[in-house]
Amino acid sequence: MTYVLLVTERMEIVVIGRPREFDRETALQAAMLVFWRKGFAATSMNDLCDAMGIRSPSLYAAFGSKEALYLEAMEHYVKTVGPTIWDKLAATSARDGVEKMLLAATEILPETGPMPAGCMAVLGGVGDEWPAAVADVVREVRLEMLGNLQSRLKTAVTEGELPAAADVDRLSRFYLSVFQGMALQARDGATSEELKGVAASAMLAWPGEG
Repeated sequence: MTYVLLVTERMEIVVIGRPREFDRETALQAAMLVFWRKGFAATSMNDLCDAMGIRSPSLYAAFGSKEALYLEAMEHYVKTVGPTIWDKLAATSARDGVEKMLLAATEILPETGPMPAGCMAVLGGVGDEWPAAVADVVREVRLEMLGNLQSRLKTAVTEGELPAAADVDRLSRFYLSVFQGMALQARDGATSEELKGVAASAMLAWPGEG
């Protein structure tokens, strides 16, 4: 806590407390890691304040509520962690993009340093204890993952990389299921090498393989 000296009209000096300033992005990163590791319901306000290095009045003033903070933390996750995996789809070929996406996941999903295991979006919002607004947003993030795959594979059909008869929806859902399964296995302790085996097996299902 820092302090401010306030001089009144009667020339009285009053000392008032002022919350210590904090870096919003750093605090949001810390909140993201706590929510990612523990989930919404199991994360307490004390957990968040300790991790973010602020008091609860400052947290509420800056973010509004625990629910609002979670939604902002999820947005932060999508913007900072998501591209390290999903941007790989932009490779020259769709097959190469999907493979690179899965291989990137094998490096990101296992716990590394301060980064928790798994995928915050895959693990979030699937229990009854989640507020509806949180569950809806997390579902939208997962649907966006599916949409990214569908868009890339539709382009592959248009460009002739995949046959016109290829079932883009089924193929997209399959590879999203592989990613989601890898996220759950990583949370249960699967190593990068073990996940690479999953990715390699999944690529054998690519049309025309074998």
